Amino acid sequence: MIEKNELLKKTPYRKKRYVTYALITIISIVLPFITIDGNHIFLLSFDKMQFHFFGTAFDMQELYLMPFLLMILFLGIFAITSIGGRAWCGWSCPQTIFRVIYRDLIETTLLGLRRIKNKQKEIDLSKNENKLKKAIGVLLWSILALIASSNFMWFFVPPEDFFAYLSEPFDHLMMIGIVLFTAAFIIYDIIILKEDFCVYVCPYSRVQSVLYDDNTFQAIYSVKRGGAVYNDKKEKTIFNIKDFKDPNAECTACEACVSVCPTHIDIRKGLQLECINCLECVDACTTVMRKLGRPSLVQWSNTNNIVENKPLKIIRKNTVMYFIALSITFALLFFMSGEKEHMLLNVNKDTELYKIKEDNIVSNNYLLLFQNTESKPLTYELEIVDNPDIKIKRFEPFTLSPGKMAKKIVILETDKLLVDNNLKDTPILVTFKAYAQEDPEKVKVFRKATFFFPRSDKLQK
Repeated sequence: MIEKNELLKKTPYRKKRYVTYALITIISIVLPFITIDGNHIFLLSFDKMQFHFFGTAFDMQELYLMPFLLMILFLGIFAITSIGGRAWCGWSCPQTIFRVIYRDLIETTLLGLRRIKNKQKEIDLSKNENKLKKAIGVLLWSILALIASSNFMWFFVPPEDFFAYLSEPFDHLMMIGIVLFTAAFIIYDIIILKEDFCVYVCPYSRVQSVLYDDNTFQAIYSVKRGGAVYNDKKEKTIFNIKDFKDPNAECTACEACVSVCPTHIDIRKGLQLECINCLECVDACTTVMRKLGRPSLVQWSNTNNIVENKPLKIIRKNTVMYFIALSITFALLFFMSGEKEHMLLNVNKDTELYKIKEDNIVSNNYLLLFQNTESKPLTYELEIVDNPDIKIKRFEPFTLSPGKMAKKIVILETDKLLVDNNLKDTPILVTFKAYAQEDPEKVKVFRKATFFFPRSDKLQK
């Protein structure tokens, strides 16, 4: 009996969720301010045309990593759903966190308009006092929505630029407009749309049934212990504890699990797409059954354990496949991120194939576009690495500021007879090597180009 009582005294899931929400909120606010060597942990900047990932800055031309990040996101959500049900919805989704802040913190704890244990009862706005409190609640949430909207923008416009742009609002109306529009949507979503967003708008609830199996964790009611409240057609048959046909049924018909549900469902009906795995019903039933010295009839468990009395199987075919897919994607992500170039160089050939100067000197012109993707000024050098007979005749080392681009006309020349062919001009592959004087081993790139050599009859005899 002591072991059972100790089990019944465990921390409610609601408090664990509050701690989780606080950690997520702190991380989401602090993360945009963290930099490594001047680069952010995560930033998708359309302003600077850069993507920052764990302190490494990628130019928009290097966004080959984005497909891998999206694959990890979706595979991760699918894997979590397969194992823990809609744990994302109940424990990490911004929609759920915002609703808890507004409903449980502002309306319930601060203003006393609601009760934690009864989320079905609407606020009585016939009283002037409640109308005033409601207005205060909307005002408080509007301030928080503006902060949340700004926080969202910091992952696209870094905080140091964001606050600088605010000092010149008329020059950055688009950014300010996006922030205000996002804040307005958050206010509408949390105050008016509420959990209807989870039920009717969010597509995730529609795919969960495909990802669930008998080992998936979910809030589940034990029909064996509590008794059947609904028939096969999901029509309610029990309205009072005396109506149970089974005298051993433990359900008290208190409906605490129903009144506390934010999405207005009855967990005793079984799995429903509206359930977000917030586990409020588990806490409610635990509180009631604790008084009777019994474990909760609603538990965060799985069908095999509650219905079939089978042990939990986390390692199973679908979870193994998700793990393999995620491992491969992570491996490819880190391999590809290791291939990052620390400068960008585009080489374009001039429309004129070549020029023949005095003494049979052959020249080709190129337009090179340099871009400094590092966080410090760099001085660039250029050389040909695979053909000593072709020389660079027009290029001087130059310094480029961080994030800046520069176009340079480069002339390659040769006075050697590279090819003796009377029938056609001959293309010859050459390799440019561009590097920074400050760090030639790290900041370097190689680019292939074509040097055209004329046919022999065009050369002077």
